Amino acid sequence: MEAQDKITDCSRGTVSYRTPEGELKCDFHPSCCKLSVQDWLKGIPDSLTQDLFEVRFKNTRKLYFKNTSGQSLKVGDIVVVEAQNGHDVGIVSLSGPVVLPQLKRNKIDVANYEFRKVFRTARPLDIERWQEAIAREHQTMIKARQLAASLNLNMKIGDVEFQGDGTKAIFYYIADERVDFRQLIRLFAEEFRIRIEMKQIGARQEAGLIGGIGVCGQELCCARYMSDFKSITTQAARTQDLSLNPQKLAGQCSKLKCCINYEAAAYIDAHTNIPQLRGPLETEEGPAYLVKTDTLKARMWFSYEQNSMTNMFPLDAERVKEIVRLNRKGVVVSNINPLKEAKNPEFMSAVGEDSISRFDDTGNGNKKSAPRKNNKGYRGKKRIKK
Repeated sequence: MEAQDKITDCSRGTVSYRTPEGELKCDFHPSCCKLSVQDWLKGIPDSLTQDLFEVRFKNTRKLYFKNTSGQSLKVGDIVVVEAQNGHDVGIVSLSGPVVLPQLKRNKIDVANYEFRKVFRTARPLDIERWQEAIAREHQTMIKARQLAASLNLNMKIGDVEFQGDGTKAIFYYIADERVDFRQLIRLFAEEFRIRIEMKQIGARQEAGLIGGIGVCGQELCCARYMSDFKSITTQAARTQDLSLNPQKLAGQCSKLKCCINYEAAAYIDAHTNIPQLRGPLETEEGPAYLVKTDTLKARMWFSYEQNSMTNMFPLDAERVKEIVRLNRKGVVVSNINPLKEAKNPEFMSAVGEDSISRFDDTGNGNKKSAPRKNNKGYRGKKRIKK
C-alpha cells in the first residue's frame, strides 16, 4: 500500500486507509494526541483500574469509561462507547494505574462516579459510519457560520464534532456576551437533521482545539498539557520587567500568553530582596542613578549620568541597602564603583623577567650571520689559533 493512500487525522490522532480488499482501517497515531500523558506505570497491574480507560475523541475532549464488554483493551484500540443518546466512537488513550491521577485531576471520585460503558471494539461498519460523520464536519461548520451570520448573532462557530453514529453534533462557539441562540438551534436542526448541542468555549480553549506552534518553537501549552486556564494580567509582565508590547505578550489566541504566569511567582519572591529607591544614591563622585535591575541575580546597575546607560557599574542589592541606610543618616559614600578599582593586568611574558622584545630583529637583514664555533675550535674550514 502506498503512502498517499493514507489519510492522517491529527484532530483525532488516527491514520485511515483501505486495504486491497476494500476494507476501511484506522490506526492510532500517538504523535497527534493532544493533552497526552506519559504512562510511567505501564505494565503494573492494578485491580482498581483494570477496567477503567481514558477514551479520546476530537481534539482535547477526553472522557473516562468502564469496560463491561469482557474484551481485552489496550491503548490505541478504537472502541464503541456509550453516549447520552446512541453511541460514540473513540480511541483508548490511557489505561492502568496512571488513570487514577487523571481522575483526581478532573475531580472524579472512583467510588461514587457512574462511569459510562465501553460496548466493544469498533467493527468495520462502525468505522465506516464514523468516517462518514467526520467527513461532514467541515462543510457543516461552514454552513453553521453562514446561518449564525444571517441572524446577526455576536458569536463565532469555532469547531463542529459529530458523534460516532452520526446522529448528533457538538457546535463549539465563542461569544463575549450572552447569546440567545434558540432560533439558531432550530435552523441547525432543520438544515442538518441531527441533534444539536451548543458548547461555549474561551479563546484559549479554541487555541487548544486548533493547536499550533508557539514562538518558543514548541507545541502550544493549551494543546499539549493545559486544561485549567487561570487569569493573566499585565502585572505579571511588569514584575518580570517584560516589554509591555501587545504583539509580544499576546499568544495565538490574541490573549496574554499563559507562560507569563510560569515564572511570575519566582520574580515576586526575588523582588522582596530588592530595595525600592526613591532617588539617586548620594556619593562623593556625584548622584548615582538606577538604570536597570537584574532581579534574579539581586544586582542593580547605576550610572552617574541620568537617563543614560553609559559607564554603568553593578552593585549587589545588599550593598545598595547599606548605602541607602548611610544616606538617610546624612553620610555621603565614596568609591562605590567596583569597576573603577579594578586595574588592567600588566603583561607578563612566559619566561618571567625576560622581555618579549628580544624577538625583534634589530640588525641589518643583508648581513650574513657569523658561522657558529664548534667544540674543536674550528670556525668553518679555517683553524683558529689558540
